[in-house]
Amino acid sequence: MTTRCRSAGHTETGKVRSRNEDAILVREDLGLWAVADGMGGHCAGDYAGALIVERLGALTRKGSVFDFIAAIDDCLQQVNTELREAAAAQRTDVIGSTVALLVHDPQFVLCGWVGDSRVYVQENGVLTQLTRDHEASRPIDAMDSGRSTRASAGAGVLTRAVGADEMLHVDWAVAGSRPGMQFLLCSDGVNKELSDGELTATLREPDSPDRQIERLFALALARPARDNISAVIVRIEAS
Repeated sequence: MTTRCRSAGHTETGKVRSRNEDAILVREDLGLWAVADGMGGHCAGDYAGALIVERLGALTRKGSVFDFIAAIDDCLQQVNTELREAAAAQRTDVIGSTVALLVHDPQFVLCGWVGDSRVYVQENGVLTQLTRDHEASRPIDAMDSGRSTRASAGAGVLTRAVGADEMLHVDWAVAGSRPGMQFLLCSDGVNKELSDGELTATLREPDSPDRQIERLFALALARPARDNISAVIVRIEAS
């Protein structure tokens, strides 16, 4: 059985931050979706997230899905180099970003990630996190110095990000491509505000991805919404 995708995405600044350092990509024509969460605070975290999405969106898909994955890896490595050069020019420690990716193939789905932006899959009402946050525990008395060392929902510090190290390593995982499966890509601003149970309930609603996104953001923005909030929902359907 061949499959196709319906998707929707949205990003919000939230109630506390003065600007949105998140960026999203929704490209059903490429079978590519992404959420990036910039870091660097006043040192251009918004630039980092936007650059990742811009460069990924400029890719073309030729050859096999594995050729496409190689092109994505090369693209992110180039962005990694440019962000490190920008940080050096501005004499700051890090200008970087997390990224969570989804690539659709008729036979399977691949998700890639760097940092703590996440990809979830829901099938038959069960929500599973496909990614594993790249973070380490942080001493209780450690002081935040911007997004580059910020505490996540699990009070961790990022151990990997685009722009952080000379060589970038993207982790990849494989999932099925069956009608009824839904994927959620989100920045940590979502899982800071909403529990897995609330995410599950939102994805269970038999509405379009657009309506599900509306409900997800209504829930998140009813909370403190201290961070930027970004999410993309991708639904697999029979073609």
